[in-house]
Amino acid sequence: MHPEIIFENKDVMVINKPEGLIVHDGGHIKEDTVVSWFLERVPEAKGVGEPGMSSKGEVLERSGVVHRLDKETSGVMILAKNQESFLHLKKQFHDRLVKKEYHAFVYGAVRDKFGTINRPIGRSPKNFRLRYARQGAKGTIRPSLTHFECLKTGQYTEEQFSYLSLKPKTGRMHQLRVHLEAIGRPIVGDTLYGKEKSLRSSNLEMRRLALHAYELHIELEDGEVSRFVAPLPRSFEEALERLG
Repeated sequence: MHPEIIFENKDVMVINKPEGLIVHDGGHIKEDTVVSWFLERVPEAKGVGEPGMSSKGEVLERSGVVHRLDKETSGVMILAKNQESFLHLKKQFHDRLVKKEYHAFVYGAVRDKFGTINRPIGRSPKNFRLRYARQGAKGTIRPSLTHFECLKTGQYTEEQFSYLSLKPKTGRMHQLRVHLEAIGRPIVGDTLYGKEKSLRSSNLEMRRLALHAYELHIELEDGEVSRFVAPLPRSFEEALERLG
């Protein structure tokens, strides 16, 4: 459950976040987080970033956090060690200059080698805590765009699966999970947006959400554009072997 350090200098730390580790405390259940782990190693980074508040009005510890991954998602993340670096990195995310690539297994065969999912995202009409990219979405509806490449399709236990590279151009909450559900290809193991399929499926024998943040391109404080890669988890390699 501990992150692996991919790169570190005086301004940033780049990590490979394991699946199952939350990025920061949400003000509900107290548990280990990426932030608590980070501050043990870089205590001088405490207070870096933007303050956050829980629904109960409690201050959330989000030191160093520039962007987030879902608890169930593994992969590459960048953390800021000082406020100048935080502001530099945050602006790039805001201006959509950061290039991100995720890898995912989905249910079913994706027929197109390349494609784009251009669907605005709002709130689910059935559960306001979930996002929704189909007609009937509620609340604020935000434009959302995801490019994909189908890297592989195959069968396991007489069931079709596809392995995708995903490149989100916007950064909405649960964007990849919601977009793939909206085209009828939810991510393997997604109990929020693909629960019915996950209950019926072998899930490629994966016991996790099959989503991994594989690659990040971003400009560091020194002006150099760097590429960081988080190697595929063993569970992904095993799933690829099962597809043949």
